[in-house]
Parts: sequence; structure tokens; C-alpha cells
Amino acid sequence: MHIGMIGLGAMGMHMARNLHRGGALAGLWNRTAEKAAALAAELDVQAFASPAELARRCDIIVICVSADADLRAVVTALLPGVQRGALLIDCSTVSANSAREMQALLTRHGADFLDCPVSGGVEGARLATLAIMAGGKPGAFERAVPTLNLLGRTITHFGDCGAGQAAKATNQIMCAGIIQVVAEAMAFAKAEGLPLDALIETLGKGAGSSWYFVNRAPFMAQQSYPAGFRVRLHDKDLRICRDMAAQKGATLPAVESTLALYEKLIAQGFGDEDISAVFRLTSSLFANSRAH
Repeated sequence: MHIGMIGLGAMGMHMARNLHRGGALAGLWNRTAEKAAALAAELDVQAFASPAELARRCDIIVICVSADADLRAVVTALLPGVQRGALLIDCSTVSANSAREMQALLTRHGADFLDCPVSGGVEGARLATLAIMAGGKPGAFERAVPTLNLLGRTITHFGDCGAGQAAKATNQIMCAGIIQVVAEAMAFAKAEGLPLDALIETLGKGAGSSWYFVNRAPFMAQQSYPAGFRVRLHDKDLRICRDMAAQKGATLPAVESTLALYEKLIAQGFGDEDISAVFRLTSSLFANSRAH
């Protein structure tokens, strides 16, 4: 396999390293050229000058960018160099409609496209334990499996193009509720004066535990929110969920209430912190508490 990686953010950087460990990474491109050059030097691979140049040299291209507009821009830039029979694997979180648009565009150029959004956070990207949700043609998925195996542990084909994004939207709705509940619980525990580290260790093995609690409650205990998954990005994802639900005439209460919290955090300048920063707001529920 000759795989090119486009997008070297918090997730993409680790994904590129895992592709390299698998002996499959041919080179990189990133909007910030300096970041691509530094990682290319570290891994001894090529930093391509443009997406089109990368596409000319790679038969499989993995993309991980932030939003729908970024994906459209990357695919448009790839097209002059994309080879017939190439496979594009998009691990970004975008709308199902955008995924279908990109598939149609690439099909006209003789290439295949899979929407393969991922879940598992920066930790999952680093450890290659991501959950990967795929949508697209069965043959394209089978061809992609060896590449996806270098990136994740749980890989599922959900159906036609767009189905992967629908599965990821489902995940993001679940996260919306979990984020709020964990932040409220931790605010309660703090107000009760409980030793938070011991509480996390104990409840992390209980019935109410979750990946999010185990991996993000410690941020709340430390009142430090390094960007594992930024508020702005989950805000973007939940707006996609809102739009998808609206197309079916539904409103999702957990999504709406989480978006309201994110609006406050972004207005206060915390949009680039981890989503666990919701604890900043839930702590105020116990503003009159005497506990320390």
C-alpha cells in the first residue's frame, strides 16, 4: 500500500504515525506546511507540496480534517492528481450529505470514497484503538480494511455512503448527554467534599462508568482542560446532529441543552478547551456550597 495522509491535527498526527508503523505511509500533506515538514522529517517520509501531488503518488488517501468546508476544499484540491481506482478514506466528522457529495464527485473521476469517522479521542488515535464507522460500497470497504486495521480496533461497515457519518452522529448525541451528567456528578461530588481522585478510581469500575468518565473526570478534578476534543469541534458536530434530526422533523433535547452550554463556554473564551470544560459551568450550581 502507498498511503498518503492529509490533516495533521490532534487526531491526524497520531494516525499518520500509526500508518508509518504499519509500513504503509508514503507521505503527508497539511494546510500548515511546517507541521507536515516536521512530521515528515521525523518519520522519514515525503511532505508533498499539494494534495494533487500526494494523490499522484498514493493509491490510498486518508483524510482527517475539521469540518465540511475543509473536506470539500481538500477533495477539490486532490482531483487534478487523483488516480483512477484510488481510494479515499475520510475520517473527518462531517454531514452525511457532504459525504455523499464527495462520493459522487470522486466516482466521476474513477475513484472510490468511504466515510469513516472515528471515535476514541486523542488516546484512541495514539494507541490505534479507535472505533471506526464506515459507509460506502462494500468492495471499497473490503479494500480499506487493512488500512483501517492500522488505525483502530473496532471497524464496522454500516451501509452506503453517509451511513458512517450517521453512526458517528449517534455517538455524538450520546456524548452530549454523558458530558452533562458527568459534569453535574463531579460538581456534586466536589461540593460534598469527596476526594475526587479516589472517587474516580472507584466509580470508574461501577455501573455508572463510561469511557468519558474514566478519561475526562480527571480533567475536572484538576480543573485543567487540555484539548482532547475541543468544545468548538463538538459544537460543530452537534449542529450536524441537529440538522439531521430536523430533516426528520425531530428536536433532540440533549443536543439542544449541550449546545446552549457550549455557546456560553465559547462566549467566555473556552472554545478551544476540552469538552470536559462543561465542568466550569456545572460547578456554579453549587456556588453557595461551603465545601472545598
